[in-house]
Amino acid sequence: MSNTATDLALSDLEAYRVELTGYCYRMLGSAFEAEDAVQETLLRVWRTPYDADRGPLRPWLYRIATNICVDMLRSVQRRARPMDLGPAATPGPSLGAPLPSSAWVRPAPTALVCDPAAAVEQRETVRLAFVAALQHLPPRQRAVLILRDVLRWQADEVATLLDTSVASVNSAVQRARATLATRPLPAAPLDADLRELLARYVDVFSRYDIPALTALLHEDATTSMPPFQWWLRGRATIASVLAAAPSTPCRDAPLVPTSVNGCPAFGQYFADGSPFALVVLEVSGGLITDMTTHLDLAPAFPRFGLPACV
Repeated sequence: MSNTATDLALSDLEAYRVELTGYCYRMLGSAFEAEDAVQETLLRVWRTPYDADRGPLRPWLYRIATNICVDMLRSVQRRARPMDLGPAATPGPSLGAPLPSSAWVRPAPTALVCDPAAAVEQRETVRLAFVAALQHLPPRQRAVLILRDVLRWQADEVATLLDTSVASVNSAVQRARATLATRPLPAAPLDADLRELLARYVDVFSRYDIPALTALLHEDATTSMPPFQWWLRGRATIASVLAAAPSTPCRDAPLVPTSVNGCPAFGQYFADGSPFALVVLEVSGGLITDMTTHLDLAPAFPRFGLPACV
C-alpha cells in the first residue's frame, strides 16, 4: 500500500519504534500494551497520507501515540506495584491470592523501551518505580510530564501536540512534578560498583547464604512477588522470611543475567534448568534497595533475552 502524499513505507517508520515504545510504556505501564499502541500508531500513519506542510513527522507520531494511549487508559484501572496497594505484609507462610496481570506495572526488556545509547537519565525513567509513580497521574498530565521532563520537549511543542496552551502545559507539569516528588527514585549506582555487587549477589544466592545475602540489602529494602499483593520492608524482616522459607527454589539455582527496565535482572531457574521467576533488582549506594520477583513471567523468558531452559 502506497501513501499518496508522501510515500512512507512501514520500514521508514521503524526508526521511531523504540522511542515510541518507551513513551507508550511509561504511559501505560505494560510492555505488551505499549507495543500494541505503537503498532497501531505506525499503521495509522502508514495508512494516512502524510502532508509535510503539517510539520515534521516525529511530532505527528507522538500526537497519534498519545491519543491512542489516552483512549486505552480510559477503560482500565491504574496499574501498580504491590507496595502501592497496601501496607507491608506480616511475615508468614501465606502470600494471599494472586491478582490478574492487569493489576500490575509489568516489567519490560530494557532494549524494547530504551535505546542502548541513551543517557543514564533516560534509562532511569523506565525503572519500575518511576513507571509505577507515573500511573498516579491523570493520563494527559502523565503525557505532559513525560514529554517535558523525560523527552525534553519545549512547552510550546507540547502545547501544540495536545491542542492546549503553554500555560496549561506549565501548570500540568508543575502538578505532576509535585506528585512525583513524593516518590523519589534512588540514585543509579556506578558501573564498577554495580558489577561487584551483582557478582556477590549471584555467589551468595546460589549458596543460599541468608546472612551474606541480606548483608547486601539496604536497611529499608523492599521485596515483592507479583502477582501477589504480598510485600515486605526492612532488611531484618526480609532476612527472617528468607531464613524460614524452603531453600529448594534458590539453592544451586542458575541465575542468567539480563536487563529489565534499565535495571539489573536475572532469570532464575530451578536446579533442573526449568524457568522459575524473573528477578529485578533496584540498587543504590552499593546496596540492593528492592527485589521484585515476578513469579508469573517464566513463560515469557525468551522475551527478556533469556533461554527457555538452561
